[in-house]
Amino acid sequence: QVHLDESGGGSVQTGGSLTLSCKDSTYPFSDYCLAWFRQAPGKEREKVATVDSDGSTKYTDSVKGRFTISQDNAKNTLYLQMTVLKPEDTAMYYCAAGLGYCVVTKFAYWGQGTQVTVSS
Repeated sequence: QVHLDESGGGSVQTGGSLTLSCKDSTYPFSDYCLAWFRQAPGKEREKVATVDSDGSTKYTDSVKGRFTISQDNAKNTLYLQMTVLKPEDTAMYYCAAGLGYCVVTKFAYWGQGTQVTVSS
């Protein structure tokens, strides 16, 4: 079974950067659609970025140009590089995986979450 383990969250000031990591030690990432979601207190969960098995990526509009999703299949690790962070990026961030292409997948596997806090 896929087990996702996230790390890299923390507290930064506006304009700062963080890189989140998500590692699975069991199944090859290359078979999955991978994604980062986030959920802020009192708000619905939001899909932030996805990467398909063919390497194509998509981002929600609010992070385009600031965040980069990538994967290292040799390390079975997913990354989210976050730059020019804003207070509205404050949330719990989750990595997720699902079989098939991102446009149709159901994300069956989730990490435990890592907190990102951006102060003004």
